[in-house]
Amino acid sequence: MPGLLGRHAIVVGAGIGGLAAAKALSSSFEAVTVLERDALPSEPIARIGTPQARQVHVLLRGGLEALIDLFPEFETELERAGAVRVRVGSQSRLELPGFDPFPPRDLGFDYLSMTRPLLEFVVRRLIEKQGNISLISRCRVTQLLESPERTAVTGVRYDDANGRGTELAADFIVDASSRGTLTLELLDRIRLPRPEERQIGIDLHYAAAKFRIPSSAPPDWRTVLHRPSARSGRGGLLVPVEDNCWQVNLNHMHGGAVPENVADFVAFARTLRTQTIYAAIKGAVPIGPIYRFVFPCSARRRFEALERFPDYLLPLGDAICRFSPAIGQGMSVAAQQASALRRLVEARVSDAQPLKGLARSFYAAIDDFLTAPWAMAESDFIYEKTRGQRPHDFRERMNFNAALQRLASEDATVHQVMSEVSHLMKPSSALRDPGIVSRVTALMAAST
Repeated sequence: MPGLLGRHAIVVGAGIGGLAAAKALSSSFEAVTVLERDALPSEPIARIGTPQARQVHVLLRGGLEALIDLFPEFETELERAGAVRVRVGSQSRLELPGFDPFPPRDLGFDYLSMTRPLLEFVVRRLIEKQGNISLISRCRVTQLLESPERTAVTGVRYDDANGRGTELAADFIVDASSRGTLTLELLDRIRLPRPEERQIGIDLHYAAAKFRIPSSAPPDWRTVLHRPSARSGRGGLLVPVEDNCWQVNLNHMHGGAVPENVADFVAFARTLRTQTIYAAIKGAVPIGPIYRFVFPCSARRRFEALERFPDYLLPLGDAICRFSPAIGQGMSVAAQQASALRRLVEARVSDAQPLKGLARSFYAAIDDFLTAPWAMAESDFIYEKTRGQRPHDFRERMNFNAALQRLASEDATVHQVMSEVSHLMKPSSALRDPGIVSRVTALMAAST
């Protein structure tokens, strides 16, 4: 068939990144196989292998647009399944230290709010309509297979549902298996260096609960994001999800205890800097138990700096970069990477060796997608206990950001750009526009 780059591609992992990557490759390969260790449910419920799936997950507008790029019907299908539309600025209450709340404004765009199981379910349902994509569940990939000369991958070895070992050949492999262990083990085996890994240690403890939305719910917002101060380290997020429920996340940086039961959960909400989340849930009906989780560190692997990397292999999503769940960027960044992958492979259709060296081009293509969320992750160095290498210009960045927030609170245009960057719709360089920088610099000078 014209336009094909190969006969068979394999994607390891059926999370959002893996499913989106499968769709991205489907127009360039005769067949795409997705291998997933979990049993994939036929309804929107959490998978055993993703215990964090019961926590609040946010699909930012940039991530939503990336998935719409891959699945044109995605937004309609997601809303039909129960996702809740939220208007950024006017229906989302943002509480920042010094701004409780940030001035509410209609910023001109929406996003959709839902549980992660619902999101994965809708994407799987769309994938199943794609005739050349196969989802194989309950199989654990144990090894990436290398060529005799050890310069490329040729397939995978996996254990099926009955524990039988099987090998499967492929022209191209995407490692979307969360931690990227398969890729790292391959590099060790063929004696290539692992990428440098930068970590930001935050020891984030967080807990999630569901509540039925009461008839007395405040009419002036649908979501609440409460960002912690440097002193308390306590934050929260309340979002509407399917079935007329709120999903609420409460978190504590650097090992602070989080509640185990509903009464303590509500009591913890009362200790936040504002009473917004507490007032909302104190009389609401809880649904199900409290789910707790620990996130030790944000991490970024600098694959782009490696001099050599095996051909026909591409790590994606958390294998490259993991972000604090308190900010909610991981799924969106993975979706954007998959969208970039599709554009890249489609642009190479006329190349003599279109798949050779593709990883290096991919790393360059996604750099903008990682810059803004990683800069937000680095803001966690405001906490004294945060581990890792603090950026040399960290104080200057924080001073700039503080002045930028003040300017955005007064100027709706700057507020919109700041929100578009935080929703991954624009690169962080948009906030370095000379007109914005000059006004921020003037505010900084006036405050000294």
